[in-house]
Amino acid sequence: MAKQVVTIDGLQDLDKALSSLPHSVQKKVARDVLRESAEPMARAARQLAPRDEYHLYDSIDVSTRLNSRQRSLHREEASSSFQEMFVGTNNPAGIQQEFGNERHGAQPFMRPAWDAEKKPTLSRIANSLWFHIEKAARRLARKK
Repeated sequence: MAKQVVTIDGLQDLDKALSSLPHSVQKKVARDVLRESAEPMARAARQLAPRDEYHLYDSIDVSTRLNSRQRSLHREEASSSFQEMFVGTNNPAGIQQEFGNERHGAQPFMRPAWDAEKKPTLSRIANSLWFHIEKAARRLARKK
């Protein structure tokens, strides 16, 4: 399974503003924004997932954690300051549904959700990050 990389140009100002915050605040802001922005993609995947197959609908979530099998397959390429969020199922049957097997054809639910939501999700992340960075900066200024 090939890893898909998405590159966004023109976010230098956003990165500069985020890095002006303390590290712990950066992580919280990034985690909150990523979770909030990815939830519509998870909802789309839940709508597309077969409801009668292996409880896939219930297992689709947005999280910073992977199960042990997913962790073994995931190679961390970024520095420790980089925040990752995962959208998908922790149910091994999800791979069989998504790609099919010798007993049944593919019934994709994650890929169509990604295709439909990738641009809106990236837009939500950029817009929401500005809002949360400004909010955190005001909160820090009040504390000082």
